[in-house]
Amino acid sequence: MGKRQASESLEELVAADSPASKRARVEDEAEDSSPVNGHSTSNGHLMSPRLEDRERLDILGAAEEEHAELEEAGATPEAALDGDEESAVTAPQRQQAPVEGYTDLYLDTINRSVLDFDFEKLCSVTLSNINVYACLVCGKYYQGRGPKSQAYFHALEEGHHVYVNMETKKVYVLPEGYEVKSKSLDDIKFVVDPRLTREEVARLDKEQKTAWDLSGRKYIPGFVGMNNIKANDYFNVVIHALAHVHPLRNFFMLEDISTRPQLAQRFSILVRKIWNPRAFKAHVSPHELLQEIALRSSKRFTLTAQSDPVEFLSWFLNNLHLSLGGSKTKPGSSIIQRVFQGSLKIESQQITARADAGDRLRFEDAAVHTEISRYLILTLDLPPAPLFQDALDKNIIPQVPLTAILSKYDGLRAQERLNTRRFSRNKFVAERNPTIVTFPVRSLDMSPYVEPNPTLYPPGEPIWYDLVANITHEAVRTRDDSVEGEQESKVWRVQLRDRSREEWWEVQDLFVERERAETLFTKESYVQVWERRRGVGGNANSKGKGKA
Repeated sequence: MGKRQASESLEELVAADSPASKRARVEDEAEDSSPVNGHSTSNGHLMSPRLEDRERLDILGAAEEEHAELEEAGATPEAALDGDEESAVTAPQRQQAPVEGYTDLYLDTINRSVLDFDFEKLCSVTLSNINVYACLVCGKYYQGRGPKSQAYFHALEEGHHVYVNMETKKVYVLPEGYEVKSKSLDDIKFVVDPRLTREEVARLDKEQKTAWDLSGRKYIPGFVGMNNIKANDYFNVVIHALAHVHPLRNFFMLEDISTRPQLAQRFSILVRKIWNPRAFKAHVSPHELLQEIALRSSKRFTLTAQSDPVEFLSWFLNNLHLSLGGSKTKPGSSIIQRVFQGSLKIESQQITARADAGDRLRFEDAAVHTEISRYLILTLDLPPAPLFQDALDKNIIPQVPLTAILSKYDGLRAQERLNTRRFSRNKFVAERNPTIVTFPVRSLDMSPYVEPNPTLYPPGEPIWYDLVANITHEAVRTRDDSVEGEQESKVWRVQLRDRSREEWWEVQDLFVERERAETLFTKESYVQVWERRRGVGGNANSKGKGKA
């Protein structure tokens, strides 16, 4: 296809500062010009550029400063018209760094109020979890940042230019592709993956820390609300309780477990977000960890159906132990067993009855059998609930001290096997035992239930334990359209001790309220976490757990 003749002179084109490529203009000039008296002609005009114009134009040299705008737009000198009509604009070249003076370009478009890094890191288009970037303008996840990636297309279509890599925490500008290294982005990188130093972690239980989120709401790190997506309140209370067992908390906040399975990694990041002093929101979402738990438990524990906190706690501790490389046979092979595992000495004797010649029953005692049983959760039995109402026709809600139901472990009184729990199920209906367990929040003497060992505990000295967390149950009657009419629903709460202030907080999903230590026992305790007091009687790393 032949070249079109120029409708304007080269002088007019130069004056108009045309963005046409230098090479195309030179070829047109070479075909249509011939030397006349030492000067060139073009379309019948004489050309004699001044020296300063000749240096400025530099048609043959293609000066780099004149091409800066063309290169940024994607035009290259090779895009000449070689007999066929082609576009002079090709795909843009990737920049290694921003243009000088434009290092903060697009950073003002970041919207921190929509950023939520608690959800599973999946591309919103491909649902892939490989090489995921978060758009810092709208908060959505996209895969990759290359010229054919979802994040690249999103940048072109929506004009959203700033992205953070969820794995490396590096921030890039797209479609240009260069990395942004600005101190103003450090808060976003910290929220993606909160990391505290050993000194900061050591001060968590000593300094009274108060923080504010982006909305100006005040919160206390460690005592934040947790989203109840549908029916995962049983999960929330257990995670809160474990996040306040400080040897376990310190391990998951400081140790590098990036090579461990996803269950341990996701629990670690959730614990760090609970204790984040620079959070964008005054609550966290457990969605990412819940998705992994539902997968690993074959949907035994999900966010759509309520489960028993004790059953979940038992499953979670054992699977977390295995995720950290723990052994099924070797005691103390992970931080889980070093913190929670205890041993119980059981002496049992089977009693049999046999009739003699006079048809009288004679009881025979078999030999005493001794075994050592290891546990992570120490189960306690409640006394049976009363069958009848009192004189005022009101239901009797009995109260029992914690030391009374601990007496089964004193090694002095023989007991028959009992199985009276907070919840029991027969062939017809599930029953709830409403017994209230009273307990002190500090200075529980466990020495009557510990086998004497002078090398570990001085004879006659008490072994003090302090309460760390208390998971409570409340039955709420609700009406529905089913045949049963009125039903009971379970509401789970957790009461947590603030060591720095010596106060107690009650957390129910997103609600966090201060609680009086004197009234903690007025609710139905279900799981309690106790800590051995530092100093005489043992170290602080030994834990005991009880279910009432």
